[in-house]
Amino acid sequence: MKAAVRHCYGSPDVVRYEDIPKPSPKDNEVLVRVHAASVNPLDWHELEGTPYLVRMDDGFGKPDNPRLGVDFAGTVEAVGKSVTRFKPGDEVFGGRDGAFAEYVTVREARAIALKPASVTFEQAASVPIAAITALQALRDKGHIHAGQKVLINGASGGVGTFAVQIAKSFGAEVTGVCSTKNVDMVRSLGADHVIDYTREDFTAGTQHYDLIVDNVATHSLLAYKRVLNPNGSYVMIGMIDTGNWFGWLAKPIEGMVLSKLVSQKFGMMLADLNHDDLAVLGDLMQSGKVTPVIERRYKLSEAGEALRYLEKGHARGKVVVMVE
Repeated sequence: MKAAVRHCYGSPDVVRYEDIPKPSPKDNEVLVRVHAASVNPLDWHELEGTPYLVRMDDGFGKPDNPRLGVDFAGTVEAVGKSVTRFKPGDEVFGGRDGAFAEYVTVREARAIALKPASVTFEQAASVPIAAITALQALRDKGHIHAGQKVLINGASGGVGTFAVQIAKSFGAEVTGVCSTKNVDMVRSLGADHVIDYTREDFTAGTQHYDLIVDNVATHSLLAYKRVLNPNGSYVMIGMIDTGNWFGWLAKPIEGMVLSKLVSQKFGMMLADLNHDDLAVLGDLMQSGKVTPVIERRYKLSEAGEALRYLEKGHARGKVVVMVE
């Protein structure tokens, strides 16, 4: 089968489009014919092996697994003898290492769920990492509830476009922060207020928020504190510059210390891909409360270019890789 792979760490220039062995499902696994995949910052961190802590999982000198990608959507081709929730022909979506390929195997109990009939493969493939990150940041870490004032910093990216819609589904009053060119798009997602960061610094304003979900970490924690309500929460789920070593840990550690000294809570989170939350997101898409935003589409043979584009940091919504 064809797949996008890399045999060393590096820029998108090291990505190759090659033939690799087609996997066979184990007793507890599902074999999926991939129709679409999507690109996340995680993918280019693993491609480049940075921050270097990534290599503790992926291999120090070179990647242990040459395959790339996580998010996928496709059709079940075969199932192991112990599988009961899926059957050949089912349309599914989920997350599994090696998604930039014609086939992927996934354990039945892990991150795989039935795709809603009204959702395209492209849309479903854009969901797993980004939408689960948004959902868990708002619901589990931020403890969102109806009537709260919620600000999404970096509202036009992959996670941000989902976060705006999911926050609205919880009944929150949502403010999105983005650049000038994305203001109309973020407003179209349901944001009650949109702030153009090139014209206004929300941390210097008079409006206060119950919850801030931060995709870009563009301000200091003390700046965020100024616009949080007394019992408000700040959740960091991304940053523009992670550094090669431990720089990305500085703000979470600072947040842990600050949370002990003030009434507000400051923290970060990493997504936990799981079947239940994929099902929740499937229901939100089926009901029309969440619609994935897809900016660009690339062929599987162009996966390196898809990664290169995402790394520039200006993607509106999601970037999808078409496998068909």
